[in-house]
Amino acid sequence: MDQTHASSPLAGAVHDLATEVVLALRNGDHLATVCGAAGIDEENRTGIAAARVIGADLLLPSVLYGRHPHPGDVAVLDRAVREFPPKPDAPAATAWSHWHMISTLQRFAPPPPGATGTTGPGTAAGTGMTGTYAEPDAAWLENAPWQSFTHQLSVLAPLAVPAAPSAVQRAAADRTVDLARGFVRAVRRRDWLQAAGAGRWLAAIGGEPATLGLERGLDFVELMGGHDPRVTLHVRAARLMAEARAR
Repeated sequence: MDQTHASSPLAGAVHDLATEVVLALRNGDHLATVCGAAGIDEENRTGIAAARVIGADLLLPSVLYGRHPHPGDVAVLDRAVREFPPKPDAPAATAWSHWHMISTLQRFAPPPPGATGTTGPGTAAGTGMTGTYAEPDAAWLENAPWQSFTHQLSVLAPLAVPAAPSAVQRAAADRTVDLARGFVRAVRRRDWLQAAGAGRWLAAIGGEPATLGLERGLDFVELMGGHDPRVTLHVRAARLMAEARAR
């Protein structure tokens, strides 16, 4: 673990996991496992907590490159879903993150034929799942001020992936101008993580104003904020999705 970037064991584990995701995104399918490379397995509670912070992006290389994830990575994400379900009074963003983690697990380990019903917040795909986790409410995004909207969408940047429709993604598509404004504001405020998350959404949904200069803006965000691998993760994801859309 790189302690130069870690103020706590959890922060160090998050840094290590994000770094390995970035490496996997850069190398395509050359890395067999994200968690194994970071020294994390499903019995490592700090690592499981870090996986909850990273969320469904733990499997992002598989999502973007169209390959099946390593079973160890699936097991860690599944354990994170089970160990850290959202509390009843959890923020909406937490519920959405949890929903997307389950949805991503289902994408690679769908429930058996004939399974019906809705699972509780602590039930996931991959190991004994028998249903789906209901999509949370997203009405709160519709009238949120553009500053708050951008902040919330950046927190939910892992949902900005192809072929993963959701109410959050639809809200983002309906408010690209607000997202673009938020991206510029985050850059000016030197909030590189928020800028990277907003930029990832814009790359995922397209339709941003031509005057924004998103590609160059993301280059600048990575240059200034790339010491945080979470920033680099979002920027790299944005580039891969933009390249895929251009093909």
